[in-house]
Amino acid sequence: MEPLPQSILFCCDHNAVRSPMAEGIMKKFYGTDTYVQSVGVHNDLEVDGFSIAVCKEIGVELERHRSRSFDELEQWGDDLSSFDLAIALSPASQRRVLELTRFYHLDVDYWPIMDPTGLGETRAEKLHHYRQTRDQIVKHLKARWGEPRELQ
Repeated sequence: MEPLPQSILFCCDHNAVRSPMAEGIMKKFYGTDTYVQSVGVHNDLEVDGFSIAVCKEIGVELERHRSRSFDELEQWGDDLSSFDLAIALSPASQRRVLELTRFYHLDVDYWPIMDPTGLGETRAEKLHHYRQTRDQIVKHLKARWGEPRELQ
């Protein structure tokens, strides 16, 4: 198990499904010891309702999440250079964060997390795919930083 970084940035395509899930689950599992944020390559969608639903099942609240892009990161008071680690959850976000790291020094990892949007016909099928995505994120977090801490 690795020690938790001081700050971590999760990245995906729209900051509407995978990266908000990762941000919320990371905060739930490991508390406030690490500063956690998330961004997308684009900010054209609000947080996905199925993401909210499957995270609620494990006690993670995403309703108040506001999607933002890399470009909005600085406008919101965060600078890419202030993060120790960026974890890209999609190929497009990996390319974008690697472009930006030419100017900033931070470690970049890539976790190939499935994009569940557009998968499944019925609500039950859609929820199944979103749960798979959520569970992939949980598996990566636990493999990297161990079991969740008991939070007060």
